[in-house]
Amino acid sequence: MELLFALLAIALIAWVAVPLLRRARGGREVLQSNARAVDPAGSYGFVPLDELDVRLPGPDPQLAEVLQELQEDQDWQAASRLLALTDDEWELRWQRVQTLAGAAAFELARAPGEGGAWLRTWRAEKPKDVGGAEVHAEFLVRQAWMAGVGAAEFPVILEEAKKVCAEAAMLAPGSPMPYIIELAIARGAHYREADFEELWHTVEQRAGDHMGAHLAALQYACEKWHGSREAAYDFAQRAASSAGPGTLLPALPLFAVWEHLPEANLVRGLYEGEVVRQAIEGAQYAVHHAPADHPMLPHVRHLLACFLVRAERYEEALEQMRHVDGYVGALPWSLSEQPAAEYAAYRALAVAGYEGGRGAALK
Repeated sequence: MELLFALLAIALIAWVAVPLLRRARGGREVLQSNARAVDPAGSYGFVPLDELDVRLPGPDPQLAEVLQELQEDQDWQAASRLLALTDDEWELRWQRVQTLAGAAAFELARAPGEGGAWLRTWRAEKPKDVGGAEVHAEFLVRQAWMAGVGAAEFPVILEEAKKVCAEAAMLAPGSPMPYIIELAIARGAHYREADFEELWHTVEQRAGDHMGAHLAALQYACEKWHGSREAAYDFAQRAASSAGPGTLLPALPLFAVWEHLPEANLVRGLYEGEVVRQAIEGAQYAVHHAPADHPMLPHVRHLLACFLVRAERYEEALEQMRHVDGYVGALPWSLSEQPAAEYAAYRALAVAGYEGGRGAALK
């Protein structure tokens, strides 16, 4: 009973703190301290807070092994072999390119001038390797965002990334990867709508149901970039309604809702409203019908778990967390300075609600 009371107390504090200070540093500190105070890992079989993997959204043993080799030996050849074996599995390839580029960017940020040397060596020793070009292009995109939109070097880095994308396209004719990477460049470089549509048409022709590509294109349509709330919702709804069987596109409206949540919100009814309810149902439909090994499935489960906790549908949230527990390299946790603690706080909140007999599956 003492554990139950402690969890419920945490739930009360966190439920007030999460929406109001979701992106504020102070709010994260409240959540993280709560996560450390009561970690339900032991009683529910969840992975302890200090063992959560912040690099990946879900299990990929091959990629995890390569990341370990890169960290220990700085040998790029393991990454090159992995992408060669991934070949035209475009969803998986996109995920792995993103992670490898992110690892190089993280290393460089941690050790300026030295970190991520394996990527520079890769490009120098095997310049015609399309995998190296893809990772390099995505790495440059991340460097631009890290510099900041207002920085003088921001457009310069994006222009260089665009050149590397063109190089990758020449190395692998027919591949959608360079164009998917370019979607983020288009957003930052302020492509005209007609130019963006042309780029998007190329992506659709080559990988029409690619969830990662749709998530990248959704950003362009969002209110904070070159579209509006209505444009983003319309894009997401059209993709969801035209989705083929087994794709994750029915979950896209949930990401559109996420991108347009108010900065501060104390109204519980927001997460019980029709727009959010339908978006949650679409995401649930997607996870139930997509292949269990879909590379983007963990991304959907993570965001869905967050929404279910906020809607006080704790049992359903725990079900999603059981599938992805151990990994936190996905939205919304990746927006935090401490993703593992952010995820663990929501996990504790879900447990508290479930233990209190609230939030059973809604019919």
